[in-house]
Amino acid sequence: MSKELDDKSVILTGGATLFGAAVARKIVDAGAKLAIVDINEEACNRVAQDLGESTLCYPIDITDDLALEKLVGDVNDSFGGIHAVVNLACSYADSGAESTRDEWLSTLNVNVVSMARLGFYARPYLAASGRGAMVNLTSISANVAQTGRWTYPVSKAAIVQLTRNMAMDYAADSIRVNSVSPGWTWSAIMDSLSNGNRAKTDAVAAAFHLTKRVADPQEVAEVIVFLCSDRASIVTGADWAADGGYSAMGPEQATPAIPLLME
Repeated sequence: MSKELDDKSVILTGGATLFGAAVARKIVDAGAKLAIVDINEEACNRVAQDLGESTLCYPIDITDDLALEKLVGDVNDSFGGIHAVVNLACSYADSGAESTRDEWLSTLNVNVVSMARLGFYARPYLAASGRGAMVNLTSISANVAQTGRWTYPVSKAAIVQLTRNMAMDYAADSIRVNSVSPGWTWSAIMDSLSNGNRAKTDAVAAAFHLTKRVADPQEVAEVIVFLCSDRASIVTGADWAADGGYSAMGPEQATPAIPLLME
């Protein structure tokens, strides 16, 4: 039985994190050969080894253009082509209103500019595949204000627009570009902040997710794999909400507000 990504090769940035490793697993399970890119060399190698011989590790800094240019050439040589790029690597550092110029530039460099530059270097190889795809990870934070958060949500909002621009210009090369906006998703950040307490995390998230919980990273990975596959052949320039209904709920949440007026 054929799989969604049979005979395809994929580059995944940020693939050594808790979230990234789940995405990596789904991509490999879908039949693809995978290049994991992560600045954490030890974790990158561990995830690649766990996934088997169809997966290679590239421990590079995605803010280094020379490294990105070499990356796509090496992946092309190793796998005989590049069919999809998934931009998941991200900086979560955010000092809110106190963010310095250097902090702003660092966040935008990692989260936005590096996506654009990897797309630039990968474009000829994606075009050569005849049916290339890019998936950029953004966030619900792109569309809402969050207390004490400035650099992260601004960068995520920029990614939504970057995705549209890339989709427009890359369409001539038959390359589709989409973004995915997860809601709260069980990840290294959630794990760290809650001291590994998934039940507590679900309870906190319940008030503003229609699903009453955070997402499993594997659930978001399903959307990513779909967008990389030929099943999404008509889909480009779109932002997909994989957010458990967060963006649909609105400020009244799921609690009836009108009856409060009649008390």
